[in-house]
Amino acid sequence: MPLLDVVGALGCGAALAAAAGIVVRRRALAAIPPELRHPVLYLPLSFTNAATLALGRRLPFPGSAIRAGVEVEQHTVPVTATAPAVTVLTYQAATRPTPSGALLWIHGGGTIMGAARDCHVLCSRIAEELGLLVVNVEYRLAPENSYPAALDDCYRALRWLHDNATDLGIDPARIAVGGQSAGGGLAATVVQRAHDTKVPVRFQLLLYPMLDDRTVLPAEAPGRRAYTWTAASNHFAWTAYLGHPPRDQDERPYIAAARRGDLTGLPPAWIGVGDIDLFHHEDVAYARRLRESGVECELLVEPGMYHGADELLDGRAASMTAFRSRALAALHIALTTP
Repeated sequence: MPLLDVVGALGCGAALAAAAGIVVRRRALAAIPPELRHPVLYLPLSFTNAATLALGRRLPFPGSAIRAGVEVEQHTVPVTATAPAVTVLTYQAATRPTPSGALLWIHGGGTIMGAARDCHVLCSRIAEELGLLVVNVEYRLAPENSYPAALDDCYRALRWLHDNATDLGIDPARIAVGGQSAGGGLAATVVQRAHDTKVPVRFQLLLYPMLDDRTVLPAEAPGRRAYTWTAASNHFAWTAYLGHPPRDQDERPYIAAARRGDLTGLPPAWIGVGDIDLFHHEDVAYARRLRESGVECELLVEPGMYHGADELLDGRAASMTAFRSRALAALHIALTTP
């Protein structure tokens, strides 16, 4: 994501503000390893109202290229009496064995922005390298569509995957659900709902997932910084998704994965997060709770990694290349082990 592209998307006013804050932000990057420093870190990206959200939705995202040899098709999960149609993209390599395993993938963006196409690079890589069918969900965004719209769309995509397993050439016993950021949070809640409704899921792949709306309730700890996804953006996003500001008590089911009391019986998980990511604490806590509930969970905490650093620097920074490789290796093992 070149700096000039981001500045152009933000507009002149925001660009001037960005320039004014560059010196301050340069000092704040001391915690980030040199190989992970990226021009986007110098910009005061924060999405806190309709105007900044509109700008955020116009930002260019890396990851729109599709790997050679991978076929992408668009499908529609049909409309029902209570829900609209859901668009999904499928990715498969010509060499995919059938029946194969499958991954339901959910994109990030705080539930308020982003699109399935932003994950072309990762989804086509998984399809090509692991020989899986990857299904990428175009779910409804908040605040236009608050809870449970995105959850319902992703869950219906999982049911569609199961219902059409034969036609899609997949083994319904080898389906994983994964996502990054807000998509990781949605993946975790979809898995919980699938468990309760007895829809089989083999594995959950959660990249720095957005798991707990209560993260925004206490004041941010002094001296704690967040990069690319800030506490202010997080508060706005959760408010948009929930339909009201987060609060201590909210009894609606599956609003946030970390609110679930009983994690027993959930499928094995892989959770990866950076130690300076805003979601670090909630992700580590969720991994610990999964393990305490008897759920196998591999946790990778990457030093110096901020939110989404792998999206910006996979293939350019050795640590981010390794981060993604470890995630894919865990997925491969989970879907190929009997």
